[in-house]
Amino acid sequence: MAPTFPRARRPQLGYDVDQVDEFLVVARRAYDGTMRPGDPKVTAENIRLTAFGMQKGGYSTAHVDAALERLEDAFAARERQIAARLHGDEAWLTEARTTAQVVANRLARPDRERFDRVNPLVLGYSVKEVDRFAERLGRYFTDGWPIGIDDVRTVTFTAQRGGYREAQVDLVLDAVVDVMLAVR
Repeated sequence: MAPTFPRARRPQLGYDVDQVDEFLVVARRAYDGTMRPGDPKVTAENIRLTAFGMQKGGYSTAHVDAALERLEDAFAARERQIAARLHGDEAWLTEARTTAQVVANRLARPDRERFDRVNPLVLGYSVKEVDRFAERLGRYFTDGWPIGIDDVRTVTFTAQRGGYREAQVDLVLDAVVDVMLAVR
């Protein structure tokens, strides 16, 4: 059987092959509606938050990440269709607008005050880098400036002592992705 993804070169780390293959089997059953008892629920959000162990010679992280992004898009589109059928398009868009407003309010805060800070001895995200990216996102929400969903999914920040709390920044970025997927 051919491998699902290209492998990382042997001394390099890639995603754990068995974990990735198992996740994709469960995701396929979830999408096809053939879930088995004990299968975990798979949603666009679960896919975004999925993490795999690393192993030498594992699957190429870039290829798996790209596939997960496409899978997330497919699940998000299906979730939107289901929600629209059950509650109507307006309810779906109202929820997206509400989330967008909460995010926009957060992004509108002054520089260096957008997120909680970690202890000065602990590493967090670079305040300057996060604030710069938050400005771009703020323009997306207020003025419709173009920014791609992949820009949000793949943004990285360097570490800084006393920086922004990573979990809080990541939650806001996840909410931005949710809004972007909802209005596609």
